[in-house]
Amino acid sequence: MSERADRFTVVLDANVLATGLGRNMLLSLAEAGLFRPRWTADILDETEGAIRKIIKDPEKAKTQRQRIDEAFPEACINGHEIFVDGLKLKDPDDRHVVAAAIRTRAAIIVTENLKDFDPEVLEALDIQCLSLDDFVADLIDLAGPEAIEALRVMRKRFKNPETTAEALIRRIEAKGYVQTASLLERFASLL
Repeated sequence: MSERADRFTVVLDANVLATGLGRNMLLSLAEAGLFRPRWTADILDETEGAIRKIIKDPEKAKTQRQRIDEAFPEACINGHEIFVDGLKLKDPDDRHVVAAAIRTRAAIIVTENLKDFDPEVLEALDIQCLSLDDFVADLIDLAGPEAIEALRVMRKRFKNPETTAEALIRRIEAKGYVQTASLLERFASLL
């Protein structure tokens, strides 16, 4: 765990938790103490549903959700529901995500659905919305060696198949996380 006293709170949307590589990067960086992840039961329900669609296996999707819950038991919050009705967003189905950010005083929401989160609403609430690529690249830029070490530890956990630093960077790039891949190329010898 990082000795960083200024860790900030981040709400992770279901779409960034649903993909294996994205989930691994985010949770590895959180495990290193670089930020406090938060979500709700609704977000985890959506995550489990999305994983089920991706891997076509309900039991494995349920297992992935349980692993997320067990790894970060403090991350699942409640009490956000009181804020939902007062929020006006382009997509009303995303109000619970913003409500979670309000409830936890999160600085950032990480999502791939940036267009659904009205900038004016978030600005008034002092909440920033970032894509996974922007967020991870910012963390690498801010935390430097701590972030690289967290991603190195993650890479070392990949056993089937084992993954070299170069292969991980190419995989990250292929998933569309171009900024992250570009930054990691500069630190490949440490990854």
